[in-house]
Amino acid sequence: MKGRKIHALVDTEGLPMRVVIHSAGMQDRDGAALVLNKIRNRFPWLQLVWADAGYHAHQVDTAVAKIPVLRLEIVKRSDDMKGFVVLPRRWVVERTFSWFGRNRRLAKDFENLAESLLAFVTLACIQIAIRRLARQLSFESGSQRNWPVARRSRGDQQR
Repeated sequence: MKGRKIHALVDTEGLPMRVVIHSAGMQDRDGAALVLNKIRNRFPWLQLVWADAGYHAHQVDTAVAKIPVLRLEIVKRSDDMKGFVVLPRRWVVERTFSWFGRNRRLAKDFENLAESLLAFVTLACIQIAIRRLARQLSFESGSQRNWPVARRSRGDQQR
């Protein structure tokens, strides 16, 4: 099967915490173990993971069972919903994927190797985090943007 899948573990703000890329031939439930295998060491405070229905399988439950304090909650559509409906918490990771798409190299799958795609996704994650940090620091310091102001000269005011 041609193509790749990107699994992303993001925080509640949408900032990427872990990204895994593999071939499209691998099921989502199998890719979850790749995402969850090292998060306990990096994020010991993590207690809850929301996931969509594609991760509702015993392979995912086995991967979550290896991390005793982690709880997995599946966000499901209700049966009475028709058409497109924004699901709670799921939009956060979808927004992160749209942020990835802002980068020209990630708008399409130009890369031949999964490693090079992962490198560009990592660069996009760094860019997202730096922009968020810069925005937060400018807000905390009270600095505002200096927008150019059109001023009239004295000669223009008299007319």
